Amino acid sequence: MGGYLLRRLLYAIPILLGVNILTFSLFFVVNTPDDMARMQLGVKRVTPEAIEQWKREREYDRPLLLNTQAEGAARLTDTIFFKHSLSLFSFDFGRSESDGRDIAHEIRKRMVPSLSVAVPVFVVGLAFYVSFALMLVFFRGTSIDTSGVVLCVAAMSISGMFYIIGGQYLVGKLWHWTPISGFGQGPDAWRFLLLPILVALVSSLGEDSRLFRSFFLEEIHKDYVRTARAKGLGESRILFHHVLRNALIPILTGAVVVIPRLFLGSLILESFFGIPGLGSYTIDAINSQDFAVVRTMVFLGSLLYIVGLILTDLSYTLVDPRVRLQ
Repeated sequence: MGGYLLRRLLYAIPILLGVNILTFSLFFVVNTPDDMARMQLGVKRVTPEAIEQWKREREYDRPLLLNTQAEGAARLTDTIFFKHSLSLFSFDFGRSESDGRDIAHEIRKRMVPSLSVAVPVFVVGLAFYVSFALMLVFFRGTSIDTSGVVLCVAAMSISGMFYIIGGQYLVGKLWHWTPISGFGQGPDAWRFLLLPILVALVSSLGEDSRLFRSFFLEEIHKDYVRTARAKGLGESRILFHHVLRNALIPILTGAVVVIPRLFLGSLILESFFGIPGLGSYTIDAINSQDFAVVRTMVFLGSLLYIVGLILTDLSYTLVDPRVRLQ
C-alpha cells in the first residue's frame, strides 16, 4: 500500500502543475499586469506611475515566464510565474490584490464557518439519504416507493435558488425561527447555521436519494441476495447487512466530490446567507477580479480533490476486504 500511495502522490505533482499552468495562462492571456492594475485601481485616468507602483508592490513588475537578463536558476525564480504560481506548492499564497490582506490568514479564518455548514450537511445528509433510499427499496413496488420516487424527481426539478429564497422567506421572515442571513459566534451560532444546513439538505434530497436507490436496486437482484433469502434471512437484515455493505463502494465514489466543498464551502449558499466562509470569499474575489485569491482557491480545490480520490481508494479496502491497492 505504501508504494501505491507514493505513486499516487507523485502522479499528483504533474496534475497540479498542469492546473497551475492552465490557470496562469488563462489569467494572463486575458489580462496583462497593466490591465490588472487599472482594474484594481478603479480610476478612469490611471497614470503610468500609479500602474508601475501597483505592479511593484505586488511583484508584477517582473518578467512573465523567463528573465533573460538573469543567469541560471534566477531566470525562473525572478519571474511572475514563479512568484504567483509555482510558489503555491510551498503554500505561499501571497496577499490579496484588492485589499492587500494575507490570503493564508483569510483562509484559516474563513475555514471555520465553511466547515460549520459543510460537515453537518455531509454527515447528516449522507446518513439520511442512504436511510431514505433503503426505505424505498424495502417498500419497492408499493405506493411508498412510488411516492418517494415522485418526491425525488420533483425535488430534482426545482432550482436550488428556490429552496434558498423560499427557506429565507418561510423560516426566517414568516415564522421568525432563525435569522435570514449572517453568522454568529458562541452558543447562538446554531441559529445562523440551522437554515442554510436545512436548505442544503432539502435541495440535495432528490438527486442523492434517487442515486443511492439505484445502487441498492442493482444489488438487490444479485445472486448473493437470493442465496440469503433462501437461507431464511429477513428482508431488513439482507438490506442492512448485505446490500448496504456491497453498495458502499459506489456511494463512497460519489461522496468524494463533496470533500473539496467541505473546506472550500458552497459558493451560492454562503453568498446568499451571508456566511463569511471560503465560498463567499471566492465569489467576492471573482467579482473584484482578485486573481491572487482565485488562483489560490483553484489550486486548493485541485489539491483537495486529489486527496479525496486517494482517501476514497483507501476506504475501498475497509468496506471490501477483496480490494488490494498495488
